[in-house]
Amino acid sequence: MSPANRALGATLIAPDRCEFRVWSPYRDRVELRIDSHLFPMKKNADGYHEATIEARPGTHYSYVLDGVARPDPASRYQPESVHGPSEVVSRDFDWHDAQWKGIALEDHVLYELHVGTFTPEGTFEAIIAKLDALKDLGITAIELLPIGQFPGTRNWGYDGVYISAAQNSYGGPLGLKRLVDAAHQRGLAVILDVVYNHLGPEGNYLREFGPYFTDRYKTPWGQALNFDGPHSDHVRWFFIHNALMWIDEFHVDALRVDAVHAIIDHSAEPFLQDLTTAVRDRARELGRRIYMIAESDLNDPRVITPKESLGLGFDSQWSDDLHHSLHALLTPERTGYYVGYGKTGDLARAISTGYLYTGQHSVYRGRKYGLEPKTKDGAQFIVYAQNHDQVGNRMHGERLSTLVSPEKVRLAAAVVILSPFLPMLFMGEEYGETAPFQYFTSHSDEDLINAVRRGRREEFDDFEWVGEAPDPHAEDTFLRSKLRWKEDASLRDFYRQLLRLRRETPALRSLDLRAVETRVEGNVVLVRRGDTLVAFNFSDVPADDPPLPAWGFNVWSAAARRRF
Repeated sequence: MSPANRALGATLIAPDRCEFRVWSPYRDRVELRIDSHLFPMKKNADGYHEATIEARPGTHYSYVLDGVARPDPASRYQPESVHGPSEVVSRDFDWHDAQWKGIALEDHVLYELHVGTFTPEGTFEAIIAKLDALKDLGITAIELLPIGQFPGTRNWGYDGVYISAAQNSYGGPLGLKRLVDAAHQRGLAVILDVVYNHLGPEGNYLREFGPYFTDRYKTPWGQALNFDGPHSDHVRWFFIHNALMWIDEFHVDALRVDAVHAIIDHSAEPFLQDLTTAVRDRARELGRRIYMIAESDLNDPRVITPKESLGLGFDSQWSDDLHHSLHALLTPERTGYYVGYGKTGDLARAISTGYLYTGQHSVYRGRKYGLEPKTKDGAQFIVYAQNHDQVGNRMHGERLSTLVSPEKVRLAAAVVILSPFLPMLFMGEEYGETAPFQYFTSHSDEDLINAVRRGRREEFDDFEWVGEAPDPHAEDTFLRSKLRWKEDASLRDFYRQLLRLRRETPALRSLDLRAVETRVEGNVVLVRRGDTLVAFNFSDVPADDPPLPAWGFNVWSAAARRRF
């Protein structure tokens, strides 16, 4: 490992001795502050400032830039939120998962949850009490929305500014380790949502340290990160170091990388390719199954193409096309990004390939869009009827359970779970949760609060939703978004049956897309998967006997009939 690729932040090298390391190439002088004491840091040729001094876990520290104290950009813990000092954290923890090696990609059944709203307590440790019920349901992996330190005590997840610091109000790094350890003891994998395309607006002092950002590109959420300009090797290491930290120190099993389409990088060897390579190498070193998952709206198969074939090397990616096709069939919505969806044939195509748009003209985008993926491995696509984006980005944050009939909720569940892809549930959908999941923040700057309110209203110009968007800053918006846990036991049992059917039926367990064939008969989508035929009826008339094409099959799964 080159000197530039050593650990960042505060690293304990003895019980009472710590190495501090921060990159700030344009500054000749950076000082380390512990309590009221200042310690000089030595700058090396790569622009890293280093100091090794006496310090123990729990020590508060900051870096002093031109007389101004700032938290550590690679902080492991921010006990006083985004503006206060960082805290030295020990890596020591009594892990009980020595035999845990992860689960096969094809065995993933994901459950996406937001730590702050999943339980009344809103903490990592409070989730532990729900793990047995999730395992009983048939879940094999929980996916945590971003947990990087954000301002205040409530945020929907994407305004974090300290990407290595587990949110203090959630329980910090110790609480996260306890959750991961408990999940592994139950045979559940843990996926962490990480944000490498932008940082939040409040407490973002990263630009004061060095050229982490660039003005050459723009993102919808603020300055773009410098992944291909001068000094970008060190910017890349900052984020790759973060990914490896979650794997090494917190034992996470996969990283879901947010909005990779917003990471602009014209390098011959892009940052995302470096990232997936580094994670894959570390997985090999550790002898664990560790995966990289991309959120991408590009319909670009290079995202899931191996590096050796000039792809980015992600193991799997989210498939918005299946969601949009399904949502447009179940609801009358045809505005915004739902323009161009709504036919049963759209869903059939998405089920057979992973994408709907593979080069056709997109009305919403005003251009040709997508390319047909060459993969025949259904595990490379993650599908869902709901997720944090598709619920939280609605004006009022409505869940599917409040938009459509109970029969359609069950139909949506069957489509997702019986698809030849990896299914993902959004917290609470398995029992028909009706609480909305709305966009909420807790910034401290009044100008920023008002700017967020204005921006939120403007986001809905492409849709025909009516009314006023909830105030993102109001605590009530956050409280409304907490799960109520008023369960529909029959719906939960239906989900359990579907997941058991998927798990125990050989043809449904196989994710080989070469064994998948789809056909549309009016309002019915027929999906042949090996020797199993599944019929999804999107009409308002029950169909006890589906139209059967001239396919050979042994079993017809009735799980998606309208009478359920």
